[in-house]
Amino acid sequence: MTTAPQLAAADALPFDLVQRLLTHARAGGRPSVEVFAPATGAKIVDLPQSATADIDAAFATAREAQREWARTPIADRVAVLRRIHDLVLAEQDVILDIVQTETGKSRVHAFDEVSDVAVNARYYAAEAKKLLARRTPRGVMPLLTQVEVLNRPKGVVAVISPWNYPLALAASDALPALVAGNAVIARPDNQTALTALWAIDIAERAGLPKGLWQAVLGRGREIGGQVIERADYVDYTGSSATGRTIAQQAGERLIGYSLELGGKNPLLVLDDADVSAAAKIAVRACFASAGQLCESIERIYVHDSVYDRFVTEFAENTRTLTLGKERDFSYEVGSLTFQRQIDTVAAHVDDAVAKGATVRAGGRARPDLGPYFYEPTILEGVREGMTVYREETFGPVVSVYRVSSDDEAVHQANDTAYGLNASVWSRDTDRGRAVAARIHAGSVNVNEGFIAAWGSVAAPSGGLGISGTGRRHGPEGLLKYVDTQTIAVQRVLPIAPLPGMSEKLWAKTMTLFLTTMKTLRQK
Repeated sequence: MTTAPQLAAADALPFDLVQRLLTHARAGGRPSVEVFAPATGAKIVDLPQSATADIDAAFATAREAQREWARTPIADRVAVLRRIHDLVLAEQDVILDIVQTETGKSRVHAFDEVSDVAVNARYYAAEAKKLLARRTPRGVMPLLTQVEVLNRPKGVVAVISPWNYPLALAASDALPALVAGNAVIARPDNQTALTALWAIDIAERAGLPKGLWQAVLGRGREIGGQVIERADYVDYTGSSATGRTIAQQAGERLIGYSLELGGKNPLLVLDDADVSAAAKIAVRACFASAGQLCESIERIYVHDSVYDRFVTEFAENTRTLTLGKERDFSYEVGSLTFQRQIDTVAAHVDDAVAKGATVRAGGRARPDLGPYFYEPTILEGVREGMTVYREETFGPVVSVYRVSSDDEAVHQANDTAYGLNASVWSRDTDRGRAVAARIHAGSVNVNEGFIAAWGSVAAPSGGLGISGTGRRHGPEGLLKYVDTQTIAVQRVLPIAPLPGMSEKLWAKTMTLFLTTMKTLRQK
């Protein structure tokens, strides 16, 4: 495993920048917490925490701002998204530094977040007007019944975002909520709060009214319930266990929610696959952001006829990855973010090896680089009874399995409670599509790992099973933030017997009408 040059000193984020970002947080009512850079151990900030009064103030301000924002013409809201797109790209060096400092990930994977926000801003700026437009479906009685359907914003949306993709999962979920006419209260993870605050800062500089997008800060177990109690809709990305709790809390209030949760994602290499291409792309599919990605591949099923070649090339490619912690593009894989993550990774690998699995690449921590570094790891011989076989690792570890047919590969891929992402490799794209359609997952990439589906933001993205419910991206990613209202106006004649008409004659008349409508193939 190659190591990039060492960082001479932990570079702090500019003091003035940090102080400006903290002004966007409704916090300070409880003692601050210290936040440290995972890659270096250097202190980042004393992060203020939100008390109940802070949360109340945030929601009160948001509701007032939202009422005015909902009356703002859609063209003006769209214009804000377009300016956000431009500012995110123009000022990417600043946010790349923040994301790397808070997460420990490599710069190339931090850039994935910048591009994600830009793509989402552009898509919803282009599509919002059409998606939110008033519709006029056919009424029950043509010409006499006039119907219109309006899309009304939910009100105040809570976006509860995790630490692993702190820009993409905070901003890209907030943008469609905002352009739909809502206010947003963000509850980012403490570890990556500055990233979320930067997104709010740049949105206000792009013209978003102050108070419309705010953040409250604190651990989920301390303030998460208070946020959900006050919100009109909840958007959450994180663990399946916490997702269940949020669903229960939202269900008690009868408010909507969208949950993207964990994954144990499979990649299938069929017997006609381009093995070299699969072995190359699988490296990124497994080890992007050091495997701390819900969409990451953790299981690979390879047809027996190409297994040996694939595993050899995959292991060779993995061993060439460079590890480092500089705030530049000089390396490919960064640090894990927390002690609990590296503990989980080590426990999964050690348990598998102790029970007979073989390490083909990686398999060890790298404390010489930093406290949470672990080499990208490939395991063979993993079987039922090993922890890594079924549990999500959420780190740089993948298990490789030999299969003898497409049917066996699909069966093994579906042998999980999760259903977030999958990948299929075949030179015959029709065959690849057919296999993909048999996999229990919200998105399946053919001849790609996860970026093809995730980056195609005009299409919905989300999980099945314990990987979640609801969708982000596409029309669904915006329309979940609105309630529809139907207004029907009846003209000239009532939908009732005319004066002097018996109920029996009315029923016969309506029967003739309904039969005629079917004959004319009218909806």
